[in-house]
Amino acid sequence: MSKQMLRQHYDVCIIGSGAGGGPVALTLAKAGYSVVVLEKGPWFTENDFYKDELACCRRSVYTPKLSEEQHVIEDSDADGNWVAEATSDSGWNFWNGNCVGGSSNFMSGFFYRLKPEDFRLRSEFGEIKGANVADWPISYDELEPYYTLVEKEVGVSGRFTGHPFAEPRSTRDFPYPPTREHPISRQIDEACRRMGLHSLPTPRAILSVNKDKRRSCEYSGFCGSYGCSSAAKGSSRAALLNRAVATDNCEIKPLCKVYKLSSDGKGNVVSADYYDVNGDRRSIKAGIFVIACQAIETCRLLLASSGEKHPQGLANNSAQVGKNLLFSAGGAGSGDFEYASMEPQAAAAMKTRGPFVNRGLQDWYFINDQKMGGRLKGGTVDFLLRHPNTMSRALSAKWDGDDLVWGRALQKKLKSAFTDSQTLRYEIFCDWLPTDNCFVSLDNTVKDKWGSPVAKVRIGYHPHDLKVGAYINERCSKVLSKMGAVNMRSNVSGSPPQNLVAGGCRFGLNPKTSVLNADCRAHEVENLYITDGSFMPTGGSVPYTWTIYANAFRVAEHIKQIIGVKTRRFD
Repeated sequence: MSKQMLRQHYDVCIIGSGAGGGPVALTLAKAGYSVVVLEKGPWFTENDFYKDELACCRRSVYTPKLSEEQHVIEDSDADGNWVAEATSDSGWNFWNGNCVGGSSNFMSGFFYRLKPEDFRLRSEFGEIKGANVADWPISYDELEPYYTLVEKEVGVSGRFTGHPFAEPRSTRDFPYPPTREHPISRQIDEACRRMGLHSLPTPRAILSVNKDKRRSCEYSGFCGSYGCSSAAKGSSRAALLNRAVATDNCEIKPLCKVYKLSSDGKGNVVSADYYDVNGDRRSIKAGIFVIACQAIETCRLLLASSGEKHPQGLANNSAQVGKNLLFSAGGAGSGDFEYASMEPQAAAAMKTRGPFVNRGLQDWYFINDQKMGGRLKGGTVDFLLRHPNTMSRALSAKWDGDDLVWGRALQKKLKSAFTDSQTLRYEIFCDWLPTDNCFVSLDNTVKDKWGSPVAKVRIGYHPHDLKVGAYINERCSKVLSKMGAVNMRSNVSGSPPQNLVAGGCRFGLNPKTSVLNADCRAHEVENLYITDGSFMPTGGSVPYTWTIYANAFRVAEHIKQIIGVKTRRFD
């Protein structure tokens, strides 16, 4: 029997195994400390990540069944009233990947750093009425070394190209060369050059060359929303947790759902209480506890973990847990490039499948336009081809407005959808401003399959979000026009993207307005840290994963420095 199976007490217990948990597990396991990771979902490997559209998109293989585990979403109706609906009724799924490695298994791997101004958004751009904008308690310079560490440890492929809004780097370039690019990338470059824009290669958390036991990208085209069968994608599982387990200091317990963190008379955490794979109640003791189970679920766990010193929920005596939840604002657009209007050689190139577009724009990351009220924060645009998922493409072809298409007309539309054109899309990432109407609470009337109250999520957005998204969308659509796209479509919406969520346990210097201190330790709990995206006071105008990884490595280094004292104190 291994020493892991005999262990009753760990130096560190981590709840959740995604981008916030993996760096902590690897750092501390390599340092020789005993680590246990409790993960609610199963432990999949590369052999489980075949390109099955039914498993990925039509059945609950990588996420829970909504009949068993769900959320309650509060949205405003046409009259401005807040209306709550369980996701088992609406079908609106806020799970992004419940398994070892979490949603990092299924990301597209668009990796952008925040910029120095993002860390001082309130100081740089001032207050916005109705928004709870706050500066970060750390600076870009403090996080920059960990952005660089992620490039090496997780594996980020790309090439750095300078531009007017480029953030400082301590290294000249990325450690791995860019992934292969689709021919359309050159057309984007040329259109942007003619428009005076700076087309940027998009860094990807996808290996372009072999690294350790991970194979390089195999360019199936099925990347975003799908697990990676070659381990090229920089998921927490493939890049970090496999190595943590190999030290023999880290144990991962899948299919273990933590329902409460129990605390003592001093307010410190003494155990993680969970249901095991058989549904039996278990507890694990540790010196230090780290929560990293995604912003919504982290807030839910804290609120459910009341105790003598925490009557409103763990670390919630200032009633800040769940507040200032963030999603990502912005929009999306697309245009078609029809093969019939191209020269044969150009059409053949456009039909290429597999390689990535890897192009983005940050020319509007900061906006200085008097029509918009002067200087304000903008956003990032990223280009990508339409996902090759044949099921979604076929399903979209069955509609003609509100009418269903049948028979030969449907056959014709299906043939056209698959053979007549290539679709180029863009996604806009803007700050989702924190407000009093976007938060997490508990819903005591709706329970999960273990009988625990589910998270109730109010998803109110700030009108400023739409204003910025519309500004960028108008300009980005002109890039597609310059390229010769037809059938152009775009939208800007206040509906939250479920795969981009942060906040709810923001860090800060004032315990009355934040949950965590600058080291992401709970103000009220000496041995509790939070390392998923919950810590973020503002989200920036980029996808969150790189910043979550970097901050988790930063916090892990802090824990490593103090862990000897802490673990002796709480034994």
